[in-house]
Amino acid sequence: MDKLKELVVFIAQSLVDSPEQVSVTEVTGEQTAVLELKVASDDLGKIIGKQGKTAKAIRTILSAAAAKIRKRAVLEILE
Repeated sequence: MDKLKELVVFIAQSLVDSPEQVSVTEVTGEQTAVLELKVASDDLGKIIGKQGKTAKAIRTILSAAAAKIRKRAVLEILE
């Protein structure tokens, strides 16, 4: 599951102005991993995007990567 965490960190750090403030916490179940993404408050809009399109795209990539390793992943963006 660490690969999914690394993927989210990489994508988030690429999008924000303060990459050092990106943190991802992983809560793992048997089949599902919940990834909690926390960024600087100034960068929250960059992660969510207009009408949530960027967040939706990140979730889509995460779901595809998780499906490849036969898991389910959920991304939660914390404020």
